[in-house]
Amino acid sequence: MSRYVLRRLLHAGLALLGVSVLVFVILRVIPGDPARMLLPEGAPQSAVDELTTAAILLIVCVGVPIGIVAASRRRTVYDYAGMTFAVLGQSLPNFWLGIMLILLFGVTMRVLPTSGFEGWRYLVLPSVTLAAYPTAFVARLTRSGMLEVLNQDFVRTARSKGLAGTAVVLRHALRNAVIPVLTILGLQIGVLLSGAVITESVFAWPGIGKLIVDAIFSRDFPVVQTVLILSAAVFVLVNLVVDLLYAVLDPRIRFG
Repeated sequence: MSRYVLRRLLHAGLALLGVSVLVFVILRVIPGDPARMLLPEGAPQSAVDELTTAAILLIVCVGVPIGIVAASRRRTVYDYAGMTFAVLGQSLPNFWLGIMLILLFGVTMRVLPTSGFEGWRYLVLPSVTLAAYPTAFVARLTRSGMLEVLNQDFVRTARSKGLAGTAVVLRHALRNAVIPVLTILGLQIGVLLSGAVITESVFAWPGIGKLIVDAIFSRDFPVVQTVLILSAAVFVLVNLVVDLLYAVLDPRIRFG
């Protein structure tokens, strides 16, 4: 296990080094004089962290349970409802969904604010918009993985021993079905942490996506370089954690 961890840490370090060099070189060959451009206003770090964290929590706490329930109750109303949600979540564009949520909850019902950041209520609509597609994707992937595992011999053996259905699903089936879900979660977390320009634009949210776009147009090299390297570092770190979780869930991986 220690050799596996050291090998993954080495790969992560090399990836960060490569990203740092690439970002530095590309930014230096971009034409334009940053001294003549108006510098952008930075985003509050608290606003950036709350939006990303809320979207990640929605993906994990909503997408995975929907997939588990849909697989364990296949061809029931729960399965059909869960998959309908998944199809809609993957089909609706972020900008359209955000506008519809604003019209429904902000303009018609007037129960949630539609822009800015002054508290947790301002977080609801943008986080739901940002998490809609990955939540639906994770729900479908969890369902397909669970269906494949639930039909295997070790699950039937566990049931034949008299274990409760919930114990079989959560203790045995989920552990074997969650590996591909972890892969998608690792990739989606990296995407969310790097910012979502469309969602931030719809809700006037001071996030990383808007910050880096403004910085690129104004040729603010230090801001662009810092945001890109930090985003790459978070992405590499998340995927390193995912790799280590692979080895914990399936010991065969560490010897591969």
